[in-house]
Amino acid sequence: MKNNFLLEMKSRGFISQCTNLEGLEKLCNNQSINGYIGFDCTASSLHVGSLLQIMILRLMQKHGHRPIVLLGGGTTLIGDPSGKDSTRKILDQKQIKKNIKNIKKVFEKTLNTKNKSTKPIFVDNSKWLTKLNYIKFLRDIGKHFTINKMLTFESVKLRLEREQSLSYMEFNYMILQAYDFYQLFRKNNCILQIGGSDQWGNILNGVELIRRILQKDSFGLTTPLITLSSGAKMGKTEKGAVWLNEDLYSPYDYWQFWRNSNDNDVKRFLNFFTDIKSDEIEKLFINEKNINNLKILLANEATKILHGKTASIKSEKTAKATFNDNRGVGLNLPEIKIKSLQLNKGIKLIDILSNYNILKSKSEARRTILNRGIKIDNKIIIDDNKIIDKKDFKNNFLKISFGKKKHYIIRII
Repeated sequence: MKNNFLLEMKSRGFISQCTNLEGLEKLCNNQSINGYIGFDCTASSLHVGSLLQIMILRLMQKHGHRPIVLLGGGTTLIGDPSGKDSTRKILDQKQIKKNIKNIKKVFEKTLNTKNKSTKPIFVDNSKWLTKLNYIKFLRDIGKHFTINKMLTFESVKLRLEREQSLSYMEFNYMILQAYDFYQLFRKNNCILQIGGSDQWGNILNGVELIRRILQKDSFGLTTPLITLSSGAKMGKTEKGAVWLNEDLYSPYDYWQFWRNSNDNDVKRFLNFFTDIKSDEIEKLFINEKNINNLKILLANEATKILHGKTASIKSEKTAKATFNDNRGVGLNLPEIKIKSLQLNKGIKLIDILSNYNILKSKSEARRTILNRGIKIDNKIIIDDNKIIDKKDFKNNFLKISFGKKKHYIIRII
């Protein structure tokens, strides 16, 4: 393999399967291409589980190719059954449009939108999917799919083997995804679809549909599904998803997520989620014996890509101030604002812990306090009836710590 784009894809571990790698390499050697990745919009933000796909879109731009970001306003109305044990909650179009608007912010931050030749093309498949004539669609598109073959795809087969319900609505998802690729091929000269390895069957359908209708070649490529070395799914923590939107997951928490990576994951994650070259990563692991320094590098570089260099620097300084200096309070910690009037009579500590989602409930907050798991300004609290009032604040703020790694600034406004 001699093509720089595909070489870097391979060296970083981004390639799982490809419909025709030699043909794709030949095409990339001769011209810049348009390729797409689809993102369903089931929440107001993507989470870290989608980050690998975003890094691939960045890599396309780096090598002169143009990414197409398909935001699935149409397919989200149905829900992708791939990798799911049950039918997704059905959202209305108003909520989906709101989700699309919020999700788009991440791509505008992480992708280069200034270079005319490689700036991303944003498309919403609701523009064609919601206008389909059902009978015409069945005659023109449905005739190219056989139930026999559709039943062999993993997304369908696993649900049926487990005797889990699979609605006819979801069963149609793979046809709609294939139709997306067909539309983008015709309208945007898109010759490549990329997705996670659980999308392999859906991607093959698109390549085949283009060949059958247009008698032209297109390509499909999948990336490996990422799990942590512990076996847990990427993007999930004990407290929930690691969201990419700043209003749902602070830059400091995001930095800490990467800083807390398992030792065995650091090398993979430096390749997957930073712009550091693979050969430089190899040298780092030869020359740097302290894995914690490499974790900090990972946290800095990953945070810089999503939230910018300033947020990355602030997060590292905050971590140092919080963990290395008992008197220090990092300025970039997640902040909870409480009105001065609320503190006149005082607020129960368990109410602060539960109402502001530091802990899930008052009962959990009480147990954690009694188990010596809560600190205020680095002092362990053992009174589960503790009242917080203005005398607890120094310079209008105090720090609440839950365990060793969760810290919050409470500020009076």
